[in-house]
Amino acid sequence: MPPMNKLSTTTNPAPAALVQLRIAVTMFFALGGFLFAGWAVRIPAIKDQTAATPGALGLALFAMTGSAVATMSVAGSICQRFGSRQVTIATAALLSVSVVLPTFTHSALTLGLSLLLFGVAYGGIDVAVNSVAIDLVEAMERPVMPSLHAANSLGSLAGAGLGGLLASHLSPTAHMLLLAPVGLLATAWFGRVLLAHPLPSSHTDDGATGLRLPKFTSGVLLFGLIGLCAAYSQGALDSWVPLHLSDDLGAGQGLAAAGYAVVQGTMTVGRLSGVRLLERLGQTKVVVIGGALACAGTLVAALSPDLPLAFAGLAATGLGLANIFPVAMARAGQLGGPNGVAVASTLGYGGILLAPPTIGFLAGEVGLPVALSLIAFMVAAAATIGFVVRNR
Repeated sequence: MPPMNKLSTTTNPAPAALVQLRIAVTMFFALGGFLFAGWAVRIPAIKDQTAATPGALGLALFAMTGSAVATMSVAGSICQRFGSRQVTIATAALLSVSVVLPTFTHSALTLGLSLLLFGVAYGGIDVAVNSVAIDLVEAMERPVMPSLHAANSLGSLAGAGLGGLLASHLSPTAHMLLLAPVGLLATAWFGRVLLAHPLPSSHTDDGATGLRLPKFTSGVLLFGLIGLCAAYSQGALDSWVPLHLSDDLGAGQGLAAAGYAVVQGTMTVGRLSGVRLLERLGQTKVVVIGGALACAGTLVAALSPDLPLAFAGLAATGLGLANIFPVAMARAGQLGGPNGVAVASTLGYGGILLAPPTIGFLAGEVGLPVALSLIAFMVAAAATIGFVVRNR
């Protein structure tokens, strides 16, 4: 009989401790978004510093995303082996340090090599903190996952906003050297809370050693596919909405950027209200109704010739999409533990990677407005799968 994970016998923390744990987990979600966005807004400066061509920069960034996906695929077994809380703390510290490394590079090759480590840290914390969140949801007996993902969105907005303010005053290196100690201090402070209050987990360590790929059980795979559809849609919107608004609808640069902000802002609002929606409507209705709303909103945003109507469509899309991925992640984790989270994260990140090139290829053949309609198909697929797996 395989040995039991020691956390599986832990009793629920006291209510006050659960509040502290929720704050700590929320801050780790926010920290990931904050550090990643801080790096992302300095990519143009890093491009100039390394004198990288667009193609070389793309390969360097692919090194980051590739290592992130590879790490996600085995992070579930690492969490089961060493504990999700411990892996969350370790990868948060690694992310805080590795965010500085790309700013010391002066060629596309060294940039890509430094981003390998950054991708490992980002992929690891994505799986680990979501695994901790699954245990927190079960301990609290409340569907708080959307609010945790909202913290990631808010952290991203804060990181991007601060980066925009500092870009004209600090070099990328000075900027990241400012972020690194903030990340390390936050990791140390909130990591103590995670370690002080163990959470019970129904998932056990099977005693195997080494890195293992996650198990694709049917239920986990189905919820992972829902996550893929939602992440694909978000990745496509992030990459192509500003261009659609400027090239197809004649919006200025400011309005085009505002379209991106509308999607991100309404997604954040939707996730902040997601806990109450899940408690009132249940997971199936949230996914199905959200998918239907996002589908309709995408079609309006993509095909309407009227700019205000397109903005209304983007707002509806953001609200509809907001809680689909958090629900998929939560259900995959409840069914498969850290390995379930690894499956959902890997498929979701894969969807983000696929979105820009597939939309771009279709846009070259049929035009960007029609190509963006593929997003409507993806969110409709997420809603359909959500309805099919409602009994799970």
